[in-house]
Amino acid sequence: MSFDSWNDFLTESRKRSSGRGLERSLKWFLDKGPQRKGGYKNKRAHFGKKKFNDISAPPGAPGGLEEEVEEETFEMQEELQPEIWQDNRLWPEVRERLLEIAENFLNNLDVEVPVTDIRLTGSLANYNWSKYSDADLHIVVDFAEIDEDTQLVKSFFDAARARWNDLHTINIYGFEVEIYIEHVEDTHHSSGLYSVLDDRWVVEPTPHDMEIDFVTARKKSDDIETRVNLIDYMISGGNAAAALRSIEKLKEKIRKMRLAGLESSEREFSPENIAFKILRRNDTLAKLNQMKNIAYDSRMSLPEVKDEIP
Repeated sequence: MSFDSWNDFLTESRKRSSGRGLERSLKWFLDKGPQRKGGYKNKRAHFGKKKFNDISAPPGAPGGLEEEVEEETFEMQEELQPEIWQDNRLWPEVRERLLEIAENFLNNLDVEVPVTDIRLTGSLANYNWSKYSDADLHIVVDFAEIDEDTQLVKSFFDAARARWNDLHTINIYGFEVEIYIEHVEDTHHSSGLYSVLDDRWVVEPTPHDMEIDFVTARKKSDDIETRVNLIDYMISGGNAAAALRSIEKLKEKIRKMRLAGLESSEREFSPENIAFKILRRNDTLAKLNQMKNIAYDSRMSLPEVKDEIP
């Protein structure tokens, strides 16, 4: 959203009750203020009136990832992850905990959220799971029912989920839970998609042999890693403005690369998506985000003026 659009929103939002809630909440998330209680409304299911306590672990993820990503971690498995699935359905305790996590997240918002579905997707809902898999928990919401400016709603949820994921490290049998908020109108590219809310498959995966083009994936990830290192040199050389431009351009390239892969016939097994996973596992994406913050701080800072001592 442009700066002018944001100013327009701050002016117009005072006329809309939902807009005021988003304005307050966005400021809270961006300022990292104290948590406040919000709520949600669910058209299709009721979690009950029980008040859930915060069961999350302290902030900070354990350990790191190896610099070199093992190719075998991308291979197809013969079965779904046995600690998560039983007879092709989620273990009851896993499903119950995922629903509880979703409710905890929603209850910490300052806006009522019309939940359409809560879904598990990604490699853990497929046969290509590995020790690196996350439990990708997608809360499906109709953004238009919150505010007519759906881009604003997306920005609000992006900030909310980023803060939640930064604050909490929740693991289910060793797999970290990552929360995402998905607009009901978004197209989801996945061959494995499970409704946690309804306890059924939306898209059921099938076990099959898939030969992954790891060589092409590695070339793509190596190219992006090289560009990240060059941007690092820009920052070290004091050229923060050029670094910021390059970071935005590279982030857009990464987004388009992954989308192209997910929209291809190979979908999550495409070289583009595997390249994205390599970059995530070896912390290149995290480094790029850190560099953006460093470059921005450098670009906006004024040098300290030192008084000369006679």
